[in-house]
Amino acid sequence: MSRVNTALAALLLGSLCAPVHADILLMDSVSTNPANDAHGLLRPDKGLDMNSVKQRFGTATEEINWVGDPPITRWVYPDFTVYFESNQVIHSVVHQTME
Repeated sequence: MSRVNTALAALLLGSLCAPVHADILLMDSVSTNPANDAHGLLRPDKGLDMNSVKQRFGTATEEINWVGDPPITRWVYPDFTVYFESNQVIHSVVHQTME
């Protein structure tokens, strides 16, 4: 019985000494957006209507028709995407570059 206990103890001790691996998730590029000002990347502010966005930023490269209820519309510009609920901006998202 002592051989079994010794073998079991050696097995458990060996498994505790096994190397541990972990991944590191880098969030810097996800959490940093250019400021929405003259020194950063100008983009539409929350609450602007579609006509004001078109006047200030021009025609989007892609206009994706509304979906859902309330209707959510997407306008894609080269550097950012604008999300509208009905006719008003609810968010603008800067396109992230993959490095």
